[in-house]
Amino acid sequence: MPPQPSTQSSIELLAQVPVFEALAPVDLGRVADVAVPRHFTGNTVIFREGDASDTCYIVGRGHARAVRENVDGRTITLAHFGPGDIFGELAMFDDEKRSATIETLDDVEAIAILGQDMRRLLREHPDIAVKLVIGLGRRLREANERLARQSFQTVQSRVAGVLGQLVRQAQSEGAGERDVLVTITQADIAQLAGSSRESASRFLAVLERAGVVTQGRGRVTVHEPSALERYVY
Repeated sequence: MPPQPSTQSSIELLAQVPVFEALAPVDLGRVADVAVPRHFTGNTVIFREGDASDTCYIVGRGHARAVRENVDGRTITLAHFGPGDIFGELAMFDDEKRSATIETLDDVEAIAILGQDMRRLLREHPDIAVKLVIGLGRRLREANERLARQSFQTVQSRVAGVLGQLVRQAQSEGAGERDVLVTITQADIAQLAGSSRESASRFLAVLERAGVVTQGRGRVTVHEPSALERYVY
């Protein structure tokens, strides 16, 4: 059984989350007090699209992804999550149905915050609510800016940007400056970049011929992360 995170380690994890970045240490401590450690094995569904929304999660270790099923039965990947990422955060404010399915890619250790506990905390400390709104507003602006940039980018630029983001995540978890292994499929890369799989595959082949990456089954090794910047504009 994995070790239980201490309150201090929960505070340190919460401090990495952009939604909570405006909170003072004492406020982070109050949130940590209502957080519960959770462990999920790989290839596990944490919650499904349409489920009741009652808990949000912050990843401490491991990786997960958000997917939605299209009306034609295809599964579309919306986002990947790693240490310091939050998902299901709207459960802190309401109990609407889940808008996506979250499934683990490997073993995941996380802390969970029940929506009712968070809402009680917000009633008792209204200043935390104000700071959370500030954090959510910043995240929304960043998402809007990212969407605006992507609308003007080529497929190559978007794919290179997605790879760069995944490399930075891997490096934050201890990967080196070169030969960074990213565990992801071509289909997921394409969906995250908002392109067809065929277009993403063609560009990945270009990167492979240039010696920037090596592809394997469900993984990409980025040999020269800095070279990706040449394709992002």
